[in-house]
Amino acid sequence: MSGPMRDPSLEASLAALVAVARRLDAASRLEPPGGEAVLRSIVEATVAMFGAEAASLALHDPSTDRLVFRVAAGARGQGVIGLSVAPGEGVAGYVFSSGSPLVIGDVAADPRFGRDTAERSGYVPRSLLAVPLVADVDVLGVLEVLDRLDGSSFGLRDIELATVFARQASVAISATRLERHGSHLLRDALIAVSAAVPGVLDDAAIEALVEAAIAGEATEDAPVWRIADRLARLRAIDADDADLIVEVLDAVLRRTARRGLRRSSAS
Repeated sequence: MSGPMRDPSLEASLAALVAVARRLDAASRLEPPGGEAVLRSIVEATVAMFGAEAASLALHDPSTDRLVFRVAAGARGQGVIGLSVAPGEGVAGYVFSSGSPLVIGDVAADPRFGRDTAERSGYVPRSLLAVPLVADVDVLGVLEVLDRLDGSSFGLRDIELATVFARQASVAISATRLERHGSHLLRDALIAVSAAVPGVLDDAAIEALVEAAIAGEATEDAPVWRIADRLARLRAIDADDADLIVEVLDAVLRRTARRGLRRSSAS
Protein backbone atom coordinates (compact mmCIF):
# COMPACT_ATOMS: atom_id res chain seq x y z
CA MET A 1 0.00 0.00 0.00
CA SER A 2 1.44 3.37 -0.95
CA GLY A 3 1.12 6.59 1.03
CA PRO A 4 2.26 7.87 4.42
CA MET A 5 0.08 5.58 6.57
CA ARG A 6 2.21 3.69 9.11
CA ASP A 7 0.04 3.66 12.28
CA PRO A 8 -0.59 -0.02 13.20
CA SER A 9 -3.92 0.74 14.91
CA LEU A 10 -5.24 2.68 11.95
CA GLU A 11 -4.00 0.01 9.55
CA ALA A 12 -5.87 -2.62 11.58
CA SER A 13 -9.08 -0.58 11.42
CA LEU A 14 -8.78 -0.17 7.67
CA ALA A 15 -8.09 -3.90 7.33
CA ALA A 16 -11.34 -4.55 9.20
CA LEU A 17 -13.22 -2.33 6.76
CA VAL A 18 -11.67 -4.25 3.89
CA ALA A 19 -12.77 -7.55 5.44
CA VAL A 20 -16.36 -6.32 5.73
CA ALA A 21 -16.45 -5.25 2.09
CA ARG A 22 -14.72 -8.46 1.01
CA ARG A 23 -17.42 -10.60 2.56
CA LEU A 24 -20.26 -8.47 1.19
CA ASP A 25 -18.80 -8.54 -2.31
CA ALA A 26 -18.27 -12.29 -2.15
CA ALA A 27 -21.98 -12.65 -1.45
CA SER A 28 -22.86 -10.33 -4.31
CA ARG A 29 -20.79 -12.29 -6.84
CA LEU A 30 -22.60 -15.48 -5.91
CA GLU A 31 -25.98 -13.88 -6.82
CA PRO A 32 -27.89 -15.76 -4.11
CA PRO A 33 -30.74 -17.80 -5.62
CA GLY A 34 -32.80 -17.05 -2.53
CA GLY A 35 -33.36 -13.44 -3.62
CA GLU A 36 -34.71 -14.46 -7.00
CA ALA A 37 -36.82 -17.18 -5.38
CA VAL A 38 -38.47 -14.64 -3.10
CA LEU A 39 -39.37 -12.42 -6.06
CA ARG A 40 -40.70 -15.42 -7.97
CA SER A 41 -42.88 -16.40 -5.03
CA ILE A 42 -44.28 -12.86 -4.92
CA VAL A 43 -45.34 -12.88 -8.58
CA GLU A 44 -46.76 -16.40 -8.20
CA ALA A 45 -48.83 -15.20 -5.24
CA THR A 46 -49.93 -12.19 -7.31
CA VAL A 47 -51.16 -14.44 -10.12
CA ALA A 48 -53.08 -16.59 -7.63
CA MET A 49 -54.60 -13.62 -5.79
CA PHE A 50 -55.84 -11.89 -8.94
CA GLY A 51 -56.68 -15.02 -10.90
CA ALA A 52 -54.53 -13.58 -13.68
CA GLU A 53 -53.02 -14.92 -16.88
CA ALA A 54 -49.61 -13.57 -15.88
CA ALA A 55 -47.65 -11.28 -13.58
CA SER A 56 -44.09 -10.02 -13.92
CA LEU A 57 -41.46 -7.87 -12.23
CA ALA A 58 -39.31 -5.45 -14.22
CA LEU A 59 -36.33 -4.05 -12.28
CA HIS A 60 -34.32 -0.97 -13.15
CA ASP A 61 -30.67 -1.62 -14.06
CA PRO A 62 -28.77 1.64 -13.38
CA SER A 63 -25.76 0.52 -15.44
CA THR A 64 -27.83 0.38 -18.65
CA ASP A 65 -30.71 2.62 -17.56
CA ARG A 66 -33.16 -0.08 -18.68
CA LEU A 67 -36.06 -1.87 -17.04
CA VAL A 68 -35.35 -5.59 -17.26
CA PHE A 69 -38.09 -8.18 -16.74
CA ARG A 70 -36.46 -10.51 -14.21
CA VAL A 71 -39.20 -12.85 -12.98
CA ALA A 72 -42.69 -13.83 -14.15
CA ALA A 73 -45.46 -16.28 -13.31
CA GLY A 74 -48.65 -17.56 -14.88
CA ALA A 75 -49.44 -19.54 -17.99
CA ARG A 76 -48.68 -16.56 -20.27
CA GLY A 77 -45.87 -14.94 -18.33
CA GLN A 78 -42.58 -16.70 -19.07
CA GLY A 79 -41.87 -15.16 -22.46
CA VAL A 80 -41.23 -11.72 -21.02
CA ILE A 81 -38.23 -12.75 -18.88
CA GLY A 82 -35.05 -11.11 -20.16
CA LEU A 83 -36.78 -8.45 -22.24
CA SER A 84 -36.05 -4.81 -21.38
CA VAL A 85 -37.51 -1.38 -22.03
CA ALA A 86 -36.26 2.15 -21.52
CA PRO A 87 -37.70 4.30 -18.72
CA GLY A 88 -40.71 6.02 -20.23
CA GLU A 89 -41.25 3.27 -22.81
CA GLY A 90 -44.47 1.27 -22.65
CA VAL A 91 -46.62 0.84 -19.56
CA ALA A 92 -43.74 -0.38 -17.38
CA GLY A 93 -41.61 2.60 -18.39
CA TYR A 94 -44.48 5.02 -17.80
CA VAL A 95 -45.19 3.68 -14.30
CA PHE A 96 -41.47 3.62 -13.43
CA SER A 97 -40.93 7.21 -14.61
CA SER A 98 -44.10 8.62 -13.06
CA GLY A 99 -44.02 6.56 -9.86
CA SER A 100 -47.80 6.17 -10.17
CA PRO A 101 -49.91 3.01 -10.62
CA LEU A 102 -51.89 2.49 -13.81
CA VAL A 103 -54.90 0.43 -14.85
CA ILE A 104 -55.71 -0.04 -18.54
CA GLY A 105 -58.99 -1.72 -19.41
CA ASP A 106 -58.31 -1.88 -23.15
CA VAL A 107 -54.62 -1.87 -24.10
CA ALA A 108 -55.39 -1.56 -27.81
CA ALA A 109 -56.85 1.89 -27.20
CA ASP A 110 -54.08 3.22 -24.97
CA PRO A 111 -50.99 4.84 -26.57
CA ARG A 112 -48.84 4.04 -23.50
CA PHE A 113 -49.03 0.32 -24.19
CA GLY A 114 -45.90 -1.10 -25.84
CA ARG A 115 -47.24 -3.64 -28.31
CA ASP A 116 -43.80 -4.47 -29.71
CA THR A 117 -42.54 -5.69 -26.33
CA ALA A 118 -45.76 -7.63 -25.73
CA GLU A 119 -45.47 -9.35 -29.09
CA ARG A 120 -41.85 -10.28 -28.39
CA SER A 121 -42.98 -11.88 -25.12
CA GLY A 122 -45.46 -14.05 -27.01
CA TYR A 123 -48.57 -12.71 -25.26
CA VAL A 124 -50.53 -9.52 -25.96
CA PRO A 125 -52.93 -8.84 -23.06
CA ARG A 126 -56.35 -7.25 -23.24
CA SER A 127 -56.07 -5.40 -19.91
CA LEU A 128 -53.41 -4.84 -17.29
CA LEU A 129 -52.54 -3.36 -13.94
CA ALA A 130 -49.09 -1.93 -13.14
CA VAL A 131 -47.72 -0.52 -9.88
CA PRO A 132 -44.26 0.87 -9.02
CA LEU A 133 -41.83 -0.81 -6.62
CA VAL A 134 -40.95 2.00 -4.23
CA ALA A 135 -38.19 2.01 -1.59
CA ASP A 136 -38.08 5.26 0.40
CA VAL A 137 -38.08 7.83 -2.43
CA ASP A 138 -36.57 5.57 -5.10
CA VAL A 139 -38.52 3.57 -7.69
CA LEU A 140 -36.81 0.19 -8.14
CA GLY A 141 -39.04 -1.30 -10.81
CA VAL A 142 -42.61 -2.23 -11.77
CA LEU A 143 -45.03 -5.05 -11.00
CA GLU A 144 -47.44 -5.85 -13.83
CA VAL A 145 -50.56 -8.05 -13.72
CA LEU A 146 -52.14 -9.13 -17.02
CA ASP A 147 -55.75 -10.18 -17.71
CA ARG A 148 -58.02 -11.84 -15.18
CA LEU A 149 -58.99 -15.36 -16.19
CA ASP A 150 -62.67 -14.54 -15.67
CA GLY A 151 -62.46 -11.52 -17.97
CA SER A 152 -63.35 -8.96 -15.26
CA SER A 153 -61.63 -5.57 -15.12
CA PHE A 154 -59.05 -4.27 -12.66
CA GLY A 155 -60.16 -1.51 -10.27
CA LEU A 156 -58.99 0.75 -7.45
CA ARG A 157 -59.14 -2.06 -4.89
CA ASP A 158 -56.83 -4.09 -7.14
CA ILE A 159 -54.28 -1.26 -7.13
CA GLU A 160 -54.23 -1.39 -3.32
CA LEU A 161 -53.70 -5.16 -3.32
CA ALA A 162 -51.00 -5.03 -5.99
CA THR A 163 -49.22 -2.28 -4.05
CA VAL A 164 -48.96 -4.65 -1.06
CA PHE A 165 -47.20 -7.23 -3.25
CA ALA A 166 -44.98 -4.54 -4.77
CA ARG A 167 -43.98 -3.38 -1.30
CA GLN A 168 -42.87 -6.89 -0.36
CA ALA A 169 -40.80 -7.11 -3.54
CA SER A 170 -39.20 -3.73 -2.77
CA VAL A 171 -38.16 -4.90 0.70
CA ALA A 172 -36.58 -8.06 -0.73
CA ILE A 173 -34.75 -6.15 -3.47
CA SER A 174 -33.45 -3.47 -1.09
CA ALA A 175 -32.09 -6.10 1.30
CA THR A 176 -30.32 -7.92 -1.53
CA ARG A 177 -28.84 -4.74 -2.99
CA LEU A 178 -27.50 -3.67 0.40
CA GLU A 179 -25.55 -6.93 0.52
CA ARG A 180 -24.10 -6.26 -2.91
CA HIS A 181 -22.60 -2.85 -2.30
CA GLY A 182 -19.68 -3.78 -0.08
CA SER A 183 -17.06 -2.28 -2.35
CA HIS A 184 -18.98 1.00 -2.67
CA LEU A 185 -19.46 1.12 1.10
CA LEU A 186 -15.75 0.51 1.60
CA ARG A 187 -14.71 3.18 -0.89
CA ASP A 188 -17.02 5.76 0.72
CA ALA A 189 -15.69 4.89 4.19
CA LEU A 190 -12.07 5.21 3.08
CA ILE A 191 -12.74 8.52 1.33
CA ALA A 192 -14.35 9.77 4.56
CA VAL A 193 -11.25 8.69 6.53
CA SER A 194 -9.02 10.46 4.01
CA ALA A 195 -11.07 13.68 4.28
CA ALA A 196 -11.17 13.60 8.09
CA VAL A 197 -7.46 12.77 8.48
CA PRO A 198 -5.56 14.36 5.57
CA GLY A 199 -2.44 12.52 4.48
CA VAL A 200 -3.50 9.13 5.78
CA LEU A 201 -4.67 7.74 2.43
CA ASP A 202 -4.22 8.93 -1.12
CA ASP A 203 -6.42 7.93 -4.08
CA ALA A 204 -4.09 5.12 -5.10
CA ALA A 205 -4.14 3.61 -1.61
CA ILE A 206 -7.93 3.74 -1.49
CA GLU A 207 -8.28 1.97 -4.83
CA ALA A 208 -5.68 -0.61 -3.83
CA LEU A 209 -7.65 -1.46 -0.69
CA VAL A 210 -10.92 -1.71 -2.61
CA GLU A 211 -9.39 -3.91 -5.29
CA ALA A 212 -7.81 -6.15 -2.65
CA ALA A 213 -11.20 -6.53 -0.94
CA ILE A 214 -12.94 -7.51 -4.17
CA ALA A 215 -10.20 -9.98 -5.13
CA GLY A 216 -9.91 -11.59 -1.69
CA GLU A 217 -11.91 -14.23 0.10
CA ALA A 218 -14.49 -13.59 2.82
CA THR A 219 -13.67 -14.13 6.47
CA GLU A 220 -15.79 -15.08 9.46
CA ASP A 221 -14.16 -12.81 12.09
CA ALA A 222 -16.66 -11.80 14.76
CA PRO A 223 -14.96 -8.38 15.38
CA VAL A 224 -15.47 -7.55 11.70
CA TRP A 225 -19.20 -8.11 12.02
CA ARG A 226 -19.33 -5.88 15.08
CA ILE A 227 -17.75 -3.14 12.97
CA ALA A 228 -20.17 -3.82 10.12
CA ASP A 229 -23.10 -3.51 12.52
CA ARG A 230 -21.90 -0.11 13.71
CA LEU A 231 -21.36 1.08 10.15
CA ALA A 232 -24.90 0.10 9.24
CA ARG A 233 -26.29 2.01 12.21
CA LEU A 234 -24.32 5.13 11.28
CA ARG A 235 -26.52 5.57 8.20
CA ALA A 236 -29.30 6.92 10.43
CA ILE A 237 -27.33 9.56 12.34
CA ASP A 238 -27.85 13.30 11.94
CA ALA A 239 -25.22 15.96 11.27
CA ASP A 240 -24.63 16.83 14.94
CA ASP A 241 -24.00 13.19 15.82
CA ALA A 242 -21.68 12.86 12.84
CA ASP A 243 -19.61 15.78 14.14
CA LEU A 244 -19.43 14.10 17.54
CA ILE A 245 -18.23 10.84 15.97
CA VAL A 246 -15.54 12.70 14.03
CA GLU A 247 -14.36 14.32 17.29
CA VAL A 248 -14.19 10.91 18.98
CA LEU A 249 -12.23 9.45 16.06
CA ASP A 250 -9.85 12.41 16.15
CA ALA A 251 -9.30 11.82 19.87
CA VAL A 252 -8.57 8.13 19.28
CA LEU A 253 -6.13 8.97 16.49
CA ARG A 254 -4.33 11.53 18.68
CA ARG A 255 -4.06 8.94 21.46
CA THR A 256 -2.74 6.36 19.00
CA ALA A 257 -0.22 8.86 17.65
CA ARG A 258 1.02 9.64 21.20
CA ARG A 259 1.46 5.91 21.89
CA GLY A 260 3.42 5.59 18.67
CA LEU A 261 5.72 8.47 19.71
CA ARG A 262 6.31 6.89 23.11
CA ARG A 263 7.22 3.58 21.50
CA SER A 264 9.59 5.33 19.09
CA SER A 265 11.34 7.23 21.89
CA ALA A 266 11.66 4.08 24.00
CA SER A 267 13.26 2.04 21.21
